[in-house]
Amino acid sequence: MGKQKGEGGRSKARPSSSSLAASLLPSVSAAATVGFGGYVGGSRFDSSLSSEDSSPFLDIDSEVAQHLKRLARKDPTTKLKALATLSTLLKQKSGKEIVPMIPQWAFEYKKLLLDYNREVRRATHETMTNIVTAVGRELAPHLKSLMGPWWFSQFDPSSEVSQAAKRSLQAAFPAQERRLDAIILCTTEIFMYLEENLKLTPQNLSDKAIALDELQEMHQQVISSSLLALATLLDVLVSVQIERPGFESVSAEPKHASKARVTAISFSEKLFSTHKCFLEFLKSESPAIRSATYSVLRSFIKNIPQAFDEKNMKTLATAVLGAFQEKDPSCHSSMWEAILLFSNRFPDSWTTLDVQKSVLKRFWSFIRNGCFGSQQVSYPALVLFLDGIPSKALSGDKFFLDFFRNLWAGRNPVHSSNVDRLAFFQAFRECFLWGLNNASRFCDSVDSIHHFRITLIDKILVELLWQDYLSSVSSKDQDSDQPLHGKTMETHYIKYPTGYLQELGKCIVDILSGLYLLERDLLSSFCVTFQETCLGLLQENVVAEQPTANIEPIINLLLLVDRHAKQKGESWPLPHLVGPMLAKSFPLVRSLDSPGGVRLLSISVSIFGACKVLKVLFTDNDGLSSGPSHEKDGELKQECFLQVYKERFVPWCLHGHNFGTSARLDLLLALLDDECFSEQWHAIITYAIDLVKSKVGLGSMDSNHLAVLAMLLEKARNELRRRKREEDSFNQLGSVPDHWHHELLESTVVSIALSLPPFGASDAQLVCSVLGSAAEGNLDSFVSRKSVILIFKEVLRKLVSFILDSSFNSVKLAGALFTSVENCLGLERRNSPNVIDMARFALEILEGSFFCLRELDEESDLVSSISAAVFIIDWEYRMTLAVDDPLDDESRKNIKLRLDICELAHNYQSDIRNLWKSFSGDVRKGIRSILACSIKSCIKEDEIETNKIVSLCYLMMIDVLECLCQDKYEEQSLLDHLLSEGDMWPCWITPDFGSLKVPARSDAEEVYESMQASGNYKFASLVDKLILKLGFEKVIAGDDIEIPPFTAKDKTNNEVIARSWLAAEMLCTWKWPGGSAATSFFPLLISFAKSRNYSSYERFLNSIFNILLDGALVHGENGAQSSLSAWPTLVEDMEDIKQPFLRALVSFLFTLLKENIWGTEKAIILCQLLVNKLLIGEVVNTNCLRILPPILSVLVPALYQRGLKSGGCTNTDGMPDTLDENLMQNTIKSWLQRVLSFPPLVTWKTGQEWFNLVFSCYPIRAVGGSEVMKLDRNIDHEERILLLDLFRKQRHDNSRSIAANQLPVVQMLLSKLMVISVGCCWKEFNEEDWEFLFSHIRGWIESAVVMMEEIAENVNDAITENSSSNNGDLIKKLEQIVLVSDLSLMNVTKNYLFSFSFFSGLLEVQLAEDTDDVNPLRTEKWDPIKNQILESILRLFFSTGIAEAVAGSYSHEAASIVSASRLHHQSFWELIASSVIKSPAHSRDEAVKSVELWGLSKGPICSLYGILFTSRPIPSLQLAAYAVLSMEPVSKLAVFNEGSARHLDVDSTSHQESGHLDLSAEENIHLTKELSHMIEKLPYDVLDMDLAAEQRVHLFLAWSLLLSHLSSLPSLSPPRERLVQYIQNYANPLILDCLFQHLPSDLCLMHILKKKDGELPSVLSEAATAATRSITSGSLFFSVESLWPIDTLKMASFAGAIYGLMLRLLPAYVRGWFSDLRDRSTSSLIESFTRAWCSPPLVANELSLIKTANFADENFSVSVSKSANEVVATYTKDETGMDLIIRLPASYPLRPVDVDCMRSLGISEVKQRKWLMSMMMFVRNQNGALAEAIRIWKRNFDKEFEGVEECPICYSVIHTANHSLPRLACKTCKHKFHAACLYKWFSTSHKSSCPLCQSPF
Repeated sequence: MGKQKGEGGRSKARPSSSSLAASLLPSVSAAATVGFGGYVGGSRFDSSLSSEDSSPFLDIDSEVAQHLKRLARKDPTTKLKALATLSTLLKQKSGKEIVPMIPQWAFEYKKLLLDYNREVRRATHETMTNIVTAVGRELAPHLKSLMGPWWFSQFDPSSEVSQAAKRSLQAAFPAQERRLDAIILCTTEIFMYLEENLKLTPQNLSDKAIALDELQEMHQQVISSSLLALATLLDVLVSVQIERPGFESVSAEPKHASKARVTAISFSEKLFSTHKCFLEFLKSESPAIRSATYSVLRSFIKNIPQAFDEKNMKTLATAVLGAFQEKDPSCHSSMWEAILLFSNRFPDSWTTLDVQKSVLKRFWSFIRNGCFGSQQVSYPALVLFLDGIPSKALSGDKFFLDFFRNLWAGRNPVHSSNVDRLAFFQAFRECFLWGLNNASRFCDSVDSIHHFRITLIDKILVELLWQDYLSSVSSKDQDSDQPLHGKTMETHYIKYPTGYLQELGKCIVDILSGLYLLERDLLSSFCVTFQETCLGLLQENVVAEQPTANIEPIINLLLLVDRHAKQKGESWPLPHLVGPMLAKSFPLVRSLDSPGGVRLLSISVSIFGACKVLKVLFTDNDGLSSGPSHEKDGELKQECFLQVYKERFVPWCLHGHNFGTSARLDLLLALLDDECFSEQWHAIITYAIDLVKSKVGLGSMDSNHLAVLAMLLEKARNELRRRKREEDSFNQLGSVPDHWHHELLESTVVSIALSLPPFGASDAQLVCSVLGSAAEGNLDSFVSRKSVILIFKEVLRKLVSFILDSSFNSVKLAGALFTSVENCLGLERRNSPNVIDMARFALEILEGSFFCLRELDEESDLVSSISAAVFIIDWEYRMTLAVDDPLDDESRKNIKLRLDICELAHNYQSDIRNLWKSFSGDVRKGIRSILACSIKSCIKEDEIETNKIVSLCYLMMIDVLECLCQDKYEEQSLLDHLLSEGDMWPCWITPDFGSLKVPARSDAEEVYESMQASGNYKFASLVDKLILKLGFEKVIAGDDIEIPPFTAKDKTNNEVIARSWLAAEMLCTWKWPGGSAATSFFPLLISFAKSRNYSSYERFLNSIFNILLDGALVHGENGAQSSLSAWPTLVEDMEDIKQPFLRALVSFLFTLLKENIWGTEKAIILCQLLVNKLLIGEVVNTNCLRILPPILSVLVPALYQRGLKSGGCTNTDGMPDTLDENLMQNTIKSWLQRVLSFPPLVTWKTGQEWFNLVFSCYPIRAVGGSEVMKLDRNIDHEERILLLDLFRKQRHDNSRSIAANQLPVVQMLLSKLMVISVGCCWKEFNEEDWEFLFSHIRGWIESAVVMMEEIAENVNDAITENSSSNNGDLIKKLEQIVLVSDLSLMNVTKNYLFSFSFFSGLLEVQLAEDTDDVNPLRTEKWDPIKNQILESILRLFFSTGIAEAVAGSYSHEAASIVSASRLHHQSFWELIASSVIKSPAHSRDEAVKSVELWGLSKGPICSLYGILFTSRPIPSLQLAAYAVLSMEPVSKLAVFNEGSARHLDVDSTSHQESGHLDLSAEENIHLTKELSHMIEKLPYDVLDMDLAAEQRVHLFLAWSLLLSHLSSLPSLSPPRERLVQYIQNYANPLILDCLFQHLPSDLCLMHILKKKDGELPSVLSEAATAATRSITSGSLFFSVESLWPIDTLKMASFAGAIYGLMLRLLPAYVRGWFSDLRDRSTSSLIESFTRAWCSPPLVANELSLIKTANFADENFSVSVSKSANEVVATYTKDETGMDLIIRLPASYPLRPVDVDCMRSLGISEVKQRKWLMSMMMFVRNQNGALAEAIRIWKRNFDKEFEGVEECPICYSVIHTANHSLPRLACKTCKHKFHAACLYKWFSTSHKSSCPLCQSPF
């Protein structure tokens, strides 16, 4: 603690820091002579001058001086900053300004070079570079003080630092000569500096308090760098041979070099003596020091050999020559340099030591351990080391045997790298050959030399290398070890890397080459062993599991020998090594028929040539003389060669079919000679076919010999390709396929192809082997092109026979497409079971010769037919799998046989589907043509269900498109083929010119049925699928397709390609399996039109319109629309139009106008066109008159759309904007006047077409959903008066009875007139007009009520009185009951509902603007009528709900029948729903009471749930049901069952009377059956359902109703508390898991997106927005209102809204669920979502409620801190008080609220803790607002102060969960308990005794 730092403390005169030491220096010159670390020479420099008298910084710039002082700091960061600043300053100053600082810099420089931090040292040199650059020659006076550390720093162990030091030196002395001059000049100073460094120890290295380990590391760096600097300095000065970087190119000896050399030698000898030859440094633990020491010793050996004398020679010899104990690889390079130089310079030193003990023992260990990791350094030095060892120091062969064995032991074959492996074998080869070549150095006589060499060969080459080569198995060749037995070896296979075996083999071959060059007799020793080994392996090869595995090492060696011989130009391998082995092995190979031996023979032939090998084999074995039978060069004559080949090898190689056949065939082909090729190939084919035909019996050939021949041909094809690749292939026989052709082979193959079943097992294989081309690029065939065509024609004949034998009519029809091919082939129809065998045979040939077929381009018809046949058979396979008819066993068996062939084609087609496009264009065109016709046949297949056959044909078409169409032109050509006119397609339009196809019958419905029966609707479904897949523009529009150049002369514009007729055909077809024009075609048309410029498709759309209009005019319309709608919907109203052309035209116009593809201008043009067609001269075009109403109902809104957008309204005298509109308005007035001339509707029987025409000109639309109905065009006063006259004309002449005229059409027209009149003329209505209107509205709606109530009663009777066990009878009965027979009643009523909706909107909108008492729409006058109508509408609503609820009590299917019946009148029920939503509460109440009095088996609540949870939903009806259920007066009845609702009414009344809360939990409440089923018994499989599944939607709606009712209940009211307690106890929290299933995929992005300004994903954004809105509003109706139609995005929004409201209403419930989550990642994501989007508004709402709460007590106060989310509650009573702080967490309420006591007065610690815990329990268990929890806690305090006894179990007066008081008292001890506490006590303790007195309770 109190000790002084450093060595024994410091005196005042001793510097305490580097800067202070510099300041004590007397002058600049003194500072310049200060040595390293404050030393001069060998003594420490201590100045006796005081700091006051010295001023070393006097002449230095103050800023520079400041930073120089900072360099003395210990902190490396400070030093780095000071150095960086100094460098910046130095660049800004001149040299003269910098020179004064150099002495001080020199002092700091020396210390900085020894800094532990390498960055400090590097920065020091960079600063030094800036200094020397700036001062230039001014550095000279200070050079000697700097040069020592400067030279030393060149050898810093860090390369970055040393490079920086070299750059600084080069900056001072750019020329190399100048650098050398500087070193020579400062030689003495450098040696002095290095000498002082070598004397340093870790203890005296620094005067600062530095850790010992750092000091030791710094010391090691100093010593190693100093030694390296010394070694390099000696090399530079003594040798004058510059070896270090920077001095390489110095050529002349500089001046003063001799003096420097003398100085260097003198200092070096002194250092050598002082440091005892540096041997102590060799003992250092630092590898860097030891390596540097070896470098120093090498430099001394080289430059100062006189330093090594007799006194130190033995010690040095032992240290240097015995240095092999060095195990660090980093030292080995310098170690080897020292050893080799020492051994060569001092050879006599070997005699001074015990070589075996001091050198060899360590050396053996060194090489046996793989040189301790320095293979690339040490292995190349071994041969130099051997060369440097004196012969008298070695013991001859023993030394070499030990050397090679130890070297071999250290090779590490498995784990060594390739570089290390190469170094090892190079060193082994060099050392082995060196030993053989230098045997005379160790042996005295010739015999001893020979013996020495033979010993090395036997012991090393054979026993080590050769045995290891044979016993090793490449890791890729064999996975299991096989023992190898024989004379030459008894070992096991070892798995070695392939690279190791290659290098080992090369080493052996190089050694063998060296032996041959040295002395041929030496090679014979190895050759004998080689022959024995091969014979042993061949014998083992017979029984080996892998016949050629054992022989592979020999084969690999032969290949290496061949490569070596070719590179070196040597010829010894065959006569000396391989030839004798083959001669001895051949008899054994033939007798054993060994595959390995045959392969060895084949390789030998391929290496050395057939003639040479045969000469070796048969010279001795067969007694062939070497005279006339041999050529001059020692090869067999051609005649003898052919004789041997034909008589010996051909029979042997073609005999039998076994495991050795492949090897023998390889040998047979390897022996093919260029000069004798034709004769040899003729011999092979002739013999092989003779063998095949030798066993022919009645048309069959021997399969085994066929297989051999097929195998031979495949190998011959490989040989052909090999010959092609050779350089001189043009002049070589066998390099062209024609050289391999043979007439006998050709005739044999053709006969096999033309043969009939039964086929041999190898027949197809042989044909494929002859044709070839099983793989791409293998196109060589062994038969002529004519024969190839014959074979493929036969293949087609067999495939067509199979197709025509199919059980599918469509496949047979497709087979008829080949009849022309059949006729030219002479096809014979057979009903033979052999058809299956022929098809299998043909497919096998195709599979093996596909690419050969592709080459027959000129035979396009043949190739197209074969390819199409494969497709058709594949399609039959798919069709067979699609058939699910039951079959008997025999039929199943027959189909199975045929299915196997089809599956074969299917698999084949799957394998080559990517290759069809490689066929020529003509071939692909032919295939497409056949297949398009085949698909048109398949679509008519009746044996397969409709959806399946359409899907199959679609997949077929996609196959053809993907496989056979290369570009868009070919795709269009294929579509043209498919869509061309046929017997079933198209039905309405002719493709060529878009003309009409007039059906034989005029009845459209009958035509449609006929169309369906013919399969046209299937084809439409196919086209629909193709449009979805390929796109509208490809199939229909074709506007992206440019006219190909070759067809430009035939096609003038894109209309030729654009298929407007197809669009018209699809629209007329209207519906098809799996789609319709409304759901499939129109969305695609819209998307297409919106994605393009209008001008590009204008003519296309016009063409569709013209086709449809012409068709509609021709066929006319037999009936008008049954209803009137502002915008017809494609779901219902379009179905009323039965005529296909008119329906297509209306829907087409409706879609284009609605989507703004056609605008007002187009509508005007079309209207004018239609009006002009109405009259033909003076005659009315009846058909045009009939079709105009539905068309105008679509065109008129678009016609006046511009005026409406500009601000027009229905009841102003608006004038038309344009002349065209004015013309149209005049036309309408003329039509009105014409209609006014007709008699009243009730008396007139005809002319309804004109009425419909007029009515269609007054479209009605909904404004703001279904809220207000509005006329969709402007009319003037004159037109309004005409309409009013028409209305009053009907009123005056109409009787009071609605049924005055029984014709439905009259009632329909009258209802339409009323809708239009209310919309246009309501201001002109008088009371009689209104009464007339209301009487009809009320009468027709009541008629509908009677009908629907009758349906409900009939359904109720059918269900309740059902006694039949047959479910089907009841279902049929229900279908009849719910069927609305009187459609006119529904349609007329729908129009009157329009009128009522119009009227209701007028009441709501217009009365607010007009308060005139004379207004005919006075509320008090018409309210009773309106209420009566609303009650009737509500009765309609409840009636359909009751019918579904009653049916649902029987079965889900029965309920589905009722709900499905509403879909037929969807717009009717949507109008009902709109009125129900707007109905007032009193109307709903009256409707509920009337339904209850009805007395059916189900009441009003069940009916509402029936509609809400229906299986066939109408969204508006569901919303209406939800609205009624969630609002008063129904909401309470919708949640609680009848008993609970009455009980809660009593509780609420008593609560209001008493004014305080005292609720016990003895009595439970019960929810309605519909809710409790979902709230309590939520099935876990809902988690696995789709996110938009029906059951999931119903679950969310149920919880929404529950939460909505809970939100409506007053805080702390008994019903609310009971409901909260029910949810806490019984509600399944799985609902929260369901909610978050809609969010997790996007939650992962939330963390990033919340912090940045990126756009949130749509799902997350919707959910977050909905959650925030539900928290702030406390309602879910906004989310339910936008829920339909259901999709995942809306469900996510609904889930977020429910979660938000649950957080607000049930925080403790949600927190309990969250705390039970075990998946940490899920809980983290949920918490992040809540914290980001839910907690902020929720906390703000809670704090706002607390702040505004009125606790009304002077003893209690609350303060709120919104910024800190804290609440401070202060309670004072008499002399006591307590402050509690409530902190809301950031992720409230998932994390619990924290409560802490800030201050207490007069309260014991026990009570304080109890009250604190009480507050914590209240706020944490509160399912509601925190303000209420605080209020209850305050009341709990009040009760305690009032003396109310607390519950002994929970220690609280008021229960923290259900807020009840202690009521249950023990009869013995009289203590009172909470009921919930007692229940928990009894259930956990398993006994029913009092918790206090233990008496029975």
